[in-house]
Amino acid sequence: MSQYKVKKLDHPIHCTVEVPGSKSITNRALLMAALSQGECTLSGVLFSDDSRHFLISLLSLGYIIEVNEVEKYVIIHGCGRDIPKKSGTIDVGSAGTAARFLTAMLALSDGEYTINASEQMKRRPMMPLFNALKCMGAEFDFLEKEGHLPVKVKGAAFGGRKPVNSVDIDISESTQFLSALMMTAPMLEEGMNIHITSTKTEGSYIRITAKMMEQFGCPVKHEGAEYSIPAGVGYYPETYHIEPDVSAACYFYAAAALTGGTAIVKGVHSNSMQGDLKFIDVLKQMGCAVTEEREGICVSGPKDGEYNGVDIDMNDFSDQTMTLAVIAPFAKTTTCIRNIEHIRLQESDRIEAIVNELNGLCIDVKEGRDRIEICPGEVKGGVVKTYNDHRMAMSFALIGLKVDGIIIDNYECCGKTFENYFDVLEDACRQ
Repeated sequence: MSQYKVKKLDHPIHCTVEVPGSKSITNRALLMAALSQGECTLSGVLFSDDSRHFLISLLSLGYIIEVNEVEKYVIIHGCGRDIPKKSGTIDVGSAGTAARFLTAMLALSDGEYTINASEQMKRRPMMPLFNALKCMGAEFDFLEKEGHLPVKVKGAAFGGRKPVNSVDIDISESTQFLSALMMTAPMLEEGMNIHITSTKTEGSYIRITAKMMEQFGCPVKHEGAEYSIPAGVGYYPETYHIEPDVSAACYFYAAAALTGGTAIVKGVHSNSMQGDLKFIDVLKQMGCAVTEEREGICVSGPKDGEYNGVDIDMNDFSDQTMTLAVIAPFAKTTTCIRNIEHIRLQESDRIEAIVNELNGLCIDVKEGRDRIEICPGEVKGGVVKTYNDHRMAMSFALIGLKVDGIIIDNYECCGKTFENYFDVLEDACRQ
């Protein structure tokens, strides 16, 4: 596997950077554009492993798509409720969004399909979504392990059948299950009523889904554990612009905190719909200054990179768990990150991965079922395993800005969401 040695900085970082479009918004927009009534142009599109698997899957299903990676746009000829090909095979790779969203779309269709996935995606949970879609009339033949991809699916509308439009679902393992059902609701003439059976009934990514559906012309009603999409609705956009990825922006904001420098990320503003914007508030608690500039939000780290630890519930912006974890050892006090059990079921067991790799760099970490507690300490150099998890690669690279000898193993796994991350990081360090 390839390795990347991070170059230690001898000065605070001062950078203005551009990050790719949001993965979460890109893949939601691709699905809604495919289900829209007519041609839809998406701008600011993220091109990465995940989004390409989504695009190739749509092409395999017969959609007419024009792609321009240089100009970062995609034109999709939407077909409403009608998937062009009534049979076929798609491969979602390691993309959780593609896996959950496209499974729901195919399961509510009138066709028969096979859904393949990477070994990593095969391990991730899907059973709550499969169970919900079965109750709506879909049929699944699990090709390897029960409740996991790969599968063969016969759509709930196959043979002229009428899908059930009321469904229960547990979203404690992933809110993507609910987003998948919500976004595919326009495939049903009578709309959809969804009842959440888990304690968790909402979240930042669900709010993104609801807002985007409304921007595409499809209203969503939410009250407590109930979500409903009315009958007869559809998606009708002509153009849609995708926001820069706040998740990606946060690595550079964390670098500013870590080194006592500054970072501006172009196009990231306080009106973003993305939940990871809450990480900026965490940096404020740690002592950073935050200003809204014309180009984007600017984070300025405390003088000499001296900041306090925090005790924080990160359930609603858990993709930043690793970003906080890697700057925590340099804080003056202990950091506790709570309510993150679900990240054990993502690209890796992220709690275990964080603990293992920080321990390997001589940092004391206490692990709980749903939390981690990171003590300040003297970080030593070493090789960081990434577990083929893009966020492990990108976040742990930040330690190398402060500590000599940090080597990121299999660093190219960041291609899942941010292909040129290490190039952008190097450029940021040279500014």
